[in-house]
Amino acid sequence: MVIRHAERPYAGGVGRNAEGEDDPGSLAGRGRRRAERLPRLFPPAPGSSLPRPAAVFAAGGKGAAVPARCRQTVEALATALRTPVRAEFAVGAEAALAQAVLAAPMPVLVCWEHSGIPRLIQALGADQVPGTPATWPDRHDLVWMFTRRQGRWSFRELPQHLLPGDV
Repeated sequence: MVIRHAERPYAGGVGRNAEGEDDPGSLAGRGRRRAERLPRLFPPAPGSSLPRPAAVFAAGGKGAAVPARCRQTVEALATALRTPVRAEFAVGAEAALAQAVLAAPMPVLVCWEHSGIPRLIQALGADQVPGTPATWPDRHDLVWMFTRRQGRWSFRELPQHLLPGDV
């Protein structure tokens, strides 16, 4: 499963880091609310449309705004799942990330920067799956779910429905 990081501040705006300080590289208020509610997408009860992740990946790297937002987006979920956020891959290292994802216990959730998601999908070998968009839309409220059975990928796009205004 692949998601984009939650909402960032508008141009000229600032988010708040873990210490509550203004930080343009952190999530905006709406993004923080999305991150807080993300565990609701993966309830422990069977029959959910999304499986509970066994592994959670987020973009890594020191000092870059996008990786901070990616980690912030999945921290509450990782805490609820009692699993660490794996953030050893930087945006641009999608081939290495894909290898780690395929080797990780399934199901896996990856929170990434929208422009790098097509590279990740290609590195996974799922870029030719019918229905897979060529680029991530200008939205923060989606989950792209790729399922591989007998070496063949399938794709579904699912809404999050976590915040008012989500489509």
